[in-house]
Amino acid sequence: MPDKTIEKTVDALPGDSGRTAVAAMTDAGPAPEKARSLWSDAWHDLRRNPLFLISAVLIVFLLVMAAWPGLFTSASPRHADLAKHYLGAPNWTNFFAADWFGYDVQGRSIYARVVYGARASITVGVGVTVAVTVLGTVIGMIAGYFGGWTDTLLSRVTDIFLGIPFLLGALVILNSFDDRTVWVVIMALAFLGWTQIARVARGAVITVKQSDYVVAAKALGASTTRIMFRHILPNAVAPIIVVATIALGGYIAAEATLSFLGVGLGDSAVSWGGDVARGREQLRIAPHTLLVPSVMVSITVLSFLMFGDAVRNALDPKLR
Repeated sequence: MPDKTIEKTVDALPGDSGRTAVAAMTDAGPAPEKARSLWSDAWHDLRRNPLFLISAVLIVFLLVMAAWPGLFTSASPRHADLAKHYLGAPNWTNFFAADWFGYDVQGRSIYARVVYGARASITVGVGVTVAVTVLGTVIGMIAGYFGGWTDTLLSRVTDIFLGIPFLLGALVILNSFDDRTVWVVIMALAFLGWTQIARVARGAVITVKQSDYVVAAKALGASTTRIMFRHILPNAVAPIIVVATIALGGYIAAEATLSFLGVGLGDSAVSWGGDVARGREQLRIAPHTLLVPSVMVSITVLSFLMFGDAVRNALDPKLR
């Protein structure tokens, strides 16, 4: 059977050359697939990554537990009954029972404290991540875009903060507060943790500001604010998101470490790190008082680290 393109070319009138060309291109085959953007391409890869799916399910579960702990237990994490101290073994028969993980030395339900402790740890991790992302991005954008003495000054300030040991600086800051609430811990960790994102943002902005569309926007008279937030930031935000996602798990671990050392959240707060610190005294007699909150910290940190690693692989074309 002759090809349709040849038939239309033969039957066409002399004045139909344009129409013949269009018909030939139409029958030549389907139109090429539209190229995906960076974000759609990254989402296409993430949906097929088992590491991302597993970590996302765990993170959603932890977020729901932190937001609505009453869905998982009706017991109070602060109710103490000395008749139910840590000598009682965990009861594995009922998942939602208050004694599923047993009781601590004061007779408080370890299961209830694990459920309610997720709120403090995740709130600190998310709060610090948001704070350092905003602060580090702003400082990095200003340094990378303006350059010159502005870049030099902000880079030296960043180096000064990088020279302060993170945990040691947090210990000094938190020791100066008598009432260490969640917001005090967020402020202390954010005050010291913005430097890494600032450096990443600065490098990304320096690369993006040399692009043709940024030069064209300047030539058309666009304001500095519009150029930075409409043209540079959307194209430099990918590495910032990757670093922030991976760092979130580290901030949760930092809060648990500080609470373990006795300078994190106060004794009135329900925290995994505080329960780990109290459980170490009963390690030989009742190891579950230490192991249960320790496992929860490890699972939470590992979930966010796997999530950030999957996002990094999806957003960085060099790793594909």
